[in-house]
Amino acid sequence: MNFKPIKPKKVSTQIAEQIRSSILAGEFAPGDKLPPERELAEMFGVSRPSVREALNVLASSGLVMSYQGGGTVVRSLVETSSTNPLSELIRVQQDRALDVIEVRKCMESWTAWYAAERALPDDIRRMEEIIAGMKHNLELKQPSEDLDANLHIIIARATHNIVWLHLMQSLFDAMKEFQQTVWRAVYLTHEDHKILFDHHNAVVQAIKAKDPLAARDAMVFHLAFAEGRSSAYVSQKQQ
Repeated sequence: MNFKPIKPKKVSTQIAEQIRSSILAGEFAPGDKLPPERELAEMFGVSRPSVREALNVLASSGLVMSYQGGGTVVRSLVETSSTNPLSELIRVQQDRALDVIEVRKCMESWTAWYAAERALPDDIRRMEEIIAGMKHNLELKQPSEDLDANLHIIIARATHNIVWLHLMQSLFDAMKEFQQTVWRAVYLTHEDHKILFDHHNAVVQAIKAKDPLAARDAMVFHLAFAEGRSSAYVSQKQQ
């Protein structure tokens, strides 16, 4: 027999393992803040130095980044540096954003498909809350720019595939400035906002109905529409 001695794990190692498991399960998306040290210490029933050591371990492995006075933030699994060269490229050459939208059509058609297959009741509840918020904004004739972006991330989260979630979040981070500009330039009327609401609602209803094909088709239809509006905006800016 080749038994090995049992070695007790350090408290900080156990804390780090639990937080790592939560991140890899998609409970925290890239950019999300972890609870403060004091709250984590209370949750785990340990001292703050043990929590601090665990966070240092996670930071060393690249899963999180700590900021002085700004807490600890979950990093993207697909980050290659502290800066975002894709975001800078889109800022300098806006037509490159259309390349990203083309990639999004491919990716998000499948996140919608897998979300329809795998979404749990909590995932559906989050989507329906966003749709309700969009409907409320529509009635008040207010835009739903932030809710729009959040819904796409929640759909990616509903795949329960951590790579989908982190890839999507990275693309959205890179596109953030461009998307905000386009939203405020081309989605100006109540009818525009109604079209976007109908698109998103169709995706969510297909996911809720567990119909992967309908979910994928609804997402492609929506992103093709967004691509057309974005392309018109870029062409106008280049004239």
